[in-house]
Amino acid sequence: MRLITFETGGVEKLGAWIDQDSRVVDLARAAGGGDPAMASMQALIEAGPAAWDRARALVAAPPPGAVLPMAQCRLLAPLPRPVQIRDCLCFPAHLQGAAAAQIERMIKASPDPEKLRAEIVASGRLELPKSFYDFPLYYISNRMSVVGPDVDVVWPPFSQTLDYEMEWAIVIGKECRGVTAAEAKGAIFGYTIFNDWSARDEQMKVMQTGALNLGPGAGKDFCNGVGPCIVTADEMPDPYALAMKVRVNGAQVSHGNSSGMHYKFEDLIAYLTRGGALYPGEMICSGTVGGGCSLETGQTIRPGDVIELEVEKIGTLRNRVLAPHIAG
Repeated sequence: MRLITFETGGVEKLGAWIDQDSRVVDLARAAGGGDPAMASMQALIEAGPAAWDRARALVAAPPPGAVLPMAQCRLLAPLPRPVQIRDCLCFPAHLQGAAAAQIERMIKASPDPEKLRAEIVASGRLELPKSFYDFPLYYISNRMSVVGPDVDVVWPPFSQTLDYEMEWAIVIGKECRGVTAAEAKGAIFGYTIFNDWSARDEQMKVMQTGALNLGPGAGKDFCNGVGPCIVTADEMPDPYALAMKVRVNGAQVSHGNSSGMHYKFEDLIAYLTRGGALYPGEMICSGTVGGGCSLETGQTIRPGDVIELEVEKIGTLRNRVLAPHIAG
């Protein structure tokens, strides 16, 4: 299923896309209004596999009057208030690309670029830290700052440097504790796109404070883009072979693939449940794909820019940037 949360007539509803996403099945109406599992995305996730099967049956054969044209609906974030959001660091190419881009900027600004380049190469700073392979890194993100597709993202007033981050994510479908990576696949309800919006100047200020580093801090606390839908796990036979593209103002600026994840989502579930549990409705995000941010590509994001993140088989998450405090 391609599940969405949408608004029509001022009411937030759970739906499923059909007919190449041109129409939506109102699942509560399709169920006759008496099935609490169809009241919201979170309710459906928590209701478990039997409810998911009921939803599939409704989508396959929706009753008359339960199907709306998408033109009558406003698309919202598919999971407007996740139970929790953890954002991980899974793509080594992103670490390497971000480090290389920052170093190139330092070299260009140096009075002796070739000398500095030789010193940096000799120091090993261009190499991926071996500690990356020891265990997955992550931080807890702000589940209350989620926005959906086609919503304007307001640039925080304390920042002058905004960035997008091309990520994707899983949604947990059942409580799990102490599972192995081999067992973890059964805990995945579905997949969506995640834009980890970043105020880079604020992030770098916080993360360069040495021993006091508790980053990323406010630089990643203001906005998380999620959408446009959640594709249920049964629709994704091979999640680690998906093209991932970024467009800015309609022009493609980078591309990657989910195959570049060193830590797969199943690895993350196993790691995160070693001494605790994950619960239905939690999101676990992949971290940025290689080349998936302007920090790596060298772009400058400006007020009014439209950022589109596309993941094969899921769709496109589109947002425009607004910055009242920055002159266009």
